Amino acid sequence: MRKLTYFVACSIDGFIGDPKGDATSTYAYVAGEFLEYLKTEYPETVAAPAWPVVGIEPGTENRHFDTVVQGLNSYRIGLDVGVTSPYSHLRELVATRSLGESPDPNVELIADDLVGRVRELKAEESPLGIWLCGGSTIAGELIDEVDELIIKTYPQVFGSGMPMFGAGFEPRDFELGAVRAFDNGVLVRTYTRKR
Repeated sequence: MRKLTYFVACSIDGFIGDPKGDATSTYAYVAGEFLEYLKTEYPETVAAPAWPVVGIEPGTENRHFDTVVQGLNSYRIGLDVGVTSPYSHLRELVATRSLGESPDPNVELIADDLVGRVRELKAEESPLGIWLCGGSTIAGELIDEVDELIIKTYPQVFGSGMPMFGAGFEPRDFELGAVRAFDNGVLVRTYTRKR
C-alpha cells in the first residue's frame, strides 16, 4: 500500500496562505540551505518550469513521489501563466468540478469521489508515494487518507488565513519523526499517522 503524504508549507500559526490561499510572502525563504535541501531531497516537489532556474538537472529522478494530487486553486497558479502541467515529471491529478476537460494530457481531473480515486492510487504497486500538494479543501476531504505529514514551517505569523485542513473538528493522532531546522528559520517536521 502506497502512502499519501501531505507535503505542505505553512506559517508558524498553521496557515497555508492568506484567506484566498496566497502564500507568496513565504517565497523569500526558499533559498540557500533550505533550497538545497528541497533540490536534493524532494526535487519532484519543485515545479518543472523552475528546475532550470534553481539548478535541478533535466532527468533528475523522483525520490519520494511519482504522483501529485492537488486542488484547482493550487493548480491554477501555473495555469494562470500558461503552465498546464506544472509537475510534468509526475502523474498529475487535479480535484475540480469547475474545469470541464483537462488542459493537458498529463493532468487527470477528478470531479467526483476524490477519496475513492486516492484509495485506488494507494493500492497501486510502486516504490514511490503520492504527494498531496494542497489545498485546504481537498486536504480536509482526504484527512483520513493522509498517512504522513511533512510540514515546512516558515518563520511567519499570518494571524488568519487558509488552514492546513479545511475539515471539521476531530482529533487525529500523528507521531513525530524527523525534525530539521534551517539557517533561515524554516523548520521541516515529519509526522506519521497513528493507526
